[in-house]
Amino acid sequence: MYEQLKRLREFGTRSLVVHSLMAVTFVAAIASAFLLSGQLQLVSFVAFVNFTAGLWVSHSVHSLGNTFTEDEYEGVTGEL
Repeated sequence: MYEQLKRLREFGTRSLVVHSLMAVTFVAAIASAFLLSGQLQLVSFVAFVNFTAGLWVSHSVHSLGNTFTEDEYEGVTGEL
């Protein structure tokens, strides 16, 4: 278990994890908008979109802190 957590030390790996979480939660928001009905549809859609936005904001702030390091991170597309 500790070996898997060691891989998250690199910013690029953490960025991939956060971007994949954002993709999954945004797809869940779209799916909940089309598959659910009534009040549950609205509440789950807003909750998933808010969670995705929160991940985006926190990752943006984290990325600003990474610019001051000498990391060679070029963005998520460079990691893929």
